[in-house]
Amino acid sequence: MEIPIVDFNVFELGKTNVSADELDDLSKEVKRAFTDVGFVYLKNTGISQEEVDNVMAVSKKFFSLPEDVKKSFSRGSFPCNENHGWVSVETESLNPRRPGDLKEAFNTSTLSADIKWPSEGVADFRDVQVSFFLRCKELSLRVLRLMALGLGLESEVFLDAHKLIGSDVNRTTLRSLFYPPVKSTSVKENQLRCGEHSDYGSITLVFQSREGGLQVLSRAGEYISAPSICGTVLVNIADMMQRWTSDIYVSAVHRVLLPPAGDSSTRQSLAFFVQPDDDAMISCCDGSDKYPPVRSLDYLLSRFSESYITKNTSDMSLIL
Repeated sequence: MEIPIVDFNVFELGKTNVSADELDDLSKEVKRAFTDVGFVYLKNTGISQEEVDNVMAVSKKFFSLPEDVKKSFSRGSFPCNENHGWVSVETESLNPRRPGDLKEAFNTSTLSADIKWPSEGVADFRDVQVSFFLRCKELSLRVLRLMALGLGLESEVFLDAHKLIGSDVNRTTLRSLFYPPVKSTSVKENQLRCGEHSDYGSITLVFQSREGGLQVLSRAGEYISAPSICGTVLVNIADMMQRWTSDIYVSAVHRVLLPPAGDSSTRQSLAFFVQPDDDAMISCCDGSDKYPPVRSLDYLLSRFSESYITKNTSDMSLIL
């Protein structure tokens, strides 16, 4: 089984005159991917490969800075949003049974103009990150609309719970991730670049560099590769959306493997984690009682409390 590729051309960013029939056809393709696999590649979204490459280039400049410079932007040091900022290598472990993940990240979790952003050697860092955040937001809202249509629901059902993306009462986050070269002599037993996990929110948009390593657990219980495909965005269902749709849309476990022995290449990805507004009440959209209603933020905190007992339960840093 492979992750399907769906042409998003009829609903790409910037297009406004889309027929109901075109949206219906596209929503059926997206639904098929999200029910069968939980992941889909979208091509012709309106977000160009040049945009993605530019964000990665600017991010890599930041990750190349001395550690003492990056520390001044550490996650947890921004009062307006605890999740915003830099995360060092091995700080996080998405599979708590494994050692810390071999990656670092910068979380753009607030668009506030009042906070300090990296500027030394990366003068355009804030503008590039915020601009791409807003582009991903726009694409996410289009995907959420299609997801509702695919279920035969009103098109605004999911959108109504994501009205505050970009504010500090919504935990949506753009993560720029950097996986440094792996030294085989220093790798701990069972350590990965990113341990097995599923995301917790609504959906996630993923943009990868040319280097591989991402794998998705299929419904048959086998890991399949999710390579970088130029010009596409990889979109996956997260746990809250699976709950929201009474298990119709599937949230799949995924991981990032170590590179082959002797491979000293780096890896980059951009992950846009879409979360419902903090106070949104999530109830099964089919009217069933398969899962009880839950407040979005409460659900996220409870999941972190269960999975990351030794970590701060306010941690919203889901990663890829």
